[in-house]
Amino acid sequence: MEQDKIIVGLDIGTTKICAIVGRKNEFGKLEVLGVGKAVSDGVIRGIVTNIDKTVNAIEKAVTEASEQSGIDIRVVNVGIAGQHIKSAVHHGSITRDSDDEITVEDLNRLTNDMYRIVIPPGSEIIHVMPQDYIVDYEDGIKDPVGMSGVKLEADFHIITAQTNAINNINKCIRRGGLEIENLILEPLASSLAVLSDEEKEAGVCLVDIGGGTTDIAVFYDNIIRHTAVIPFGGNIITSDIKQGCMVMEQQAEQLKIKFGKAIAEEASPNEIVSIPGLRNRAPKEISIKNLAHIIESRMEEIIEMVHTEIITSGFNKKLAAGIVVTGGGSLLSNLQQLFEYMTGLDTRIGYPNEHLGKSKVDAVKSPVYATSVGLVLSGFRAIDIREQRYNEKQSKGSLKPRSKQSAKFFQNILEKTKGLLIDDFDENKDY
Repeated sequence: MEQDKIIVGLDIGTTKICAIVGRKNEFGKLEVLGVGKAVSDGVIRGIVTNIDKTVNAIEKAVTEASEQSGIDIRVVNVGIAGQHIKSAVHHGSITRDSDDEITVEDLNRLTNDMYRIVIPPGSEIIHVMPQDYIVDYEDGIKDPVGMSGVKLEADFHIITAQTNAINNINKCIRRGGLEIENLILEPLASSLAVLSDEEKEAGVCLVDIGGGTTDIAVFYDNIIRHTAVIPFGGNIITSDIKQGCMVMEQQAEQLKIKFGKAIAEEASPNEIVSIPGLRNRAPKEISIKNLAHIIESRMEEIIEMVHTEIITSGFNKKLAAGIVVTGGGSLLSNLQQLFEYMTGLDTRIGYPNEHLGKSKVDAVKSPVYATSVGLVLSGFRAIDIREQRYNEKQSKGSLKPRSKQSAKFFQNILEKTKGLLIDDFDENKDY
């Protein structure tokens, strides 16, 4: 069934809009069937500011991905980011009728209750994620299913977004002739693509440096603990270079990509780049050392904000797996060393090949596509491992007959097991 399932991820970013079509191969890895990309003109810092431009870019990206994969795209998983994203921890509880086994339905009831909490006007809850459960005042329980208890409580990590920002994304998707299957916070999608289960268990902070925003997600004990969106990304560095070197924006972007370094000491003081001058003007000479100084000062500011968020989360001393940096901004030379120097945490660059199989397009293995690949993966695996396990249990435990033949099969089982005591029932025995 999973091999027949095809998922489309649509990343509405500040610099690019990207659509990826994927399916699971026979080894359970993600096979990318098609990729479509378009320049994003109508999005600033993760928020849609021009509907028409965004719709045109979505249509272009989706058409390209559709032609490459040969699949008619109708439903997509969409990412959401922006400075308006807020996260907080809330406590919830329910009292059960009896002290028999806690079921998945009890957990769902507790989780659904959290969607009714009071949040600031103009905001909407996009994710409710359980952290640790408490059963009859016994705390620190990760998975309470099967335990006995009357009072079930939990701390929930709740993520909210501005209603207007969500409505604008919905409008763009509908105008592009598509439907949204899931709206997912972008750092959570990126975490699916670049983090391993071991890292999430040991404690890790994912930092996704995009064009307009830097997204953060902190994991510990395989559970999401903190999320944040910083309203600075690669574009602000380009803007600094444009002003500092007095060049055009396109030239500033090329300078950053080809010659940019995050640590000024690593740049050679004698290296000079010549840029064509404007009409009838002499070429402009730019020192690589000066360029590195401009980049380093802005990058230090972004890293300081990231470090502040890690400290705020309360998990600063618990991140054994350190920091994983992904997104287009992670390709900046010497960035890994600067992160390690400023935060004191081990750092690696996150490539989205953790769950990728053989694909038609090799470009998707770049950190630039981490969010897009994660949005596709979100159609196959849940952000929380427990949720995935519960879904599998429920689908296996479902006794809804799908045909007359299966209905007859279940009837035979009931007749054969009639009169058996529950204690005598052996689940390994073939009845």
